[in-house]
Amino acid sequence: MASHVIPHSRPTIGDKEISALTDVLRSGQVAQGPRVEAFERGMAALLEVQGGVAVGSGTVALELALLALGVCPGDEVILPSYVCTAPWLATVRVGARPRIVDIEPDTYAIDPAGAEKALSPRTRAVIVPHLFGLPADLSRLQGLGVPLIEDCAQTLGATEQGRQVGSVGHVAICSFYATKLLCTGEGGMLLSNDSEILEKGRALREYDEQPTLEAAAYNRKMTDLQAAMGLQQLAQFQFFLDRRARMAVRYQAAFATTGLVLPCIPEGRTHVFYRYVVRVVPSGRSLDDVLARLERRGVQCRRPVFRPLHRYLDLDGFPESEQASASALSVPLYPSMTDEEVTRTIHTVCEELQ
Repeated sequence: MASHVIPHSRPTIGDKEISALTDVLRSGQVAQGPRVEAFERGMAALLEVQGGVAVGSGTVALELALLALGVCPGDEVILPSYVCTAPWLATVRVGARPRIVDIEPDTYAIDPAGAEKALSPRTRAVIVPHLFGLPADLSRLQGLGVPLIEDCAQTLGATEQGRQVGSVGHVAICSFYATKLLCTGEGGMLLSNDSEILEKGRALREYDEQPTLEAAAYNRKMTDLQAAMGLQQLAQFQFFLDRRARMAVRYQAAFATTGLVLPCIPEGRTHVFYRYVVRVVPSGRSLDDVLARLERRGVQCRRPVFRPLHRYLDLDGFPESEQASASALSVPLYPSMTDEEVTRTIHTVCEELQ
């Protein structure tokens, strides 16, 4: 066992964030206030949309997006199997029926052809997770004629056909969990170019001092403490992306001589490398065995998706999600990794998976 284990993820937090939090505490304005509003404006500018509604988590933002689109009990929402449980949970919580579809093999993104087959008269939205830093095929998904909810939790700053991820669908959401591209500890945001969606989102985010009594309103707010961190992270965001890109270049060069299948970047899309995900070619060892051996040697890798949704739901017919679950491995990559940690990771992965 190595004396120092390189974690799969860790936040990138420094003196600027600490100072910003101290300023908020000294101000006495720690709940939702001017820093939340400033963070909303900053995120809207980043995604090139009209506005944002900051909330307590990415999952809450998904739920709010569905409600703001008018998704009701009995409606159907299409989403991929190979994703975390948040989209399914948000869909079920608003009373809608999730329609689970498979993914594209090379990009891990929702398969537009599968989504088209899942369409029905009751379809009200398609949740489009942009996984690991790479945009889904928004151009084809737009052709479905159904409102798209872009889940940008892992792909802020990426583009598809020159368009900012998050600016294409009817509504976008993002997450600011501790190890996401931007960190506020916890937190999320709904963003849109539609003023009615933004107005509805704000009305459902809080219930105090509102002109009407809205049964679906709830305390979904973000605090100025979280927003203060977010503003500092936003100011450093390009540095974070540049650092990720440099590490990805090193990985691409080093792993090109191994049997690993490296990340695919289709023409017209950019990758921000929230995760560096490779495919492990079958060699008689299970993925769990590979992960355990790497961790014993001091490099903590992970399955990028813990378990596909179809497995939780005992559904058949998702071969690409099954294959990804059996072979996809996420290698540590985040701005606070040192050059020495990157070198150690390369050396260890190459030795184990050559």
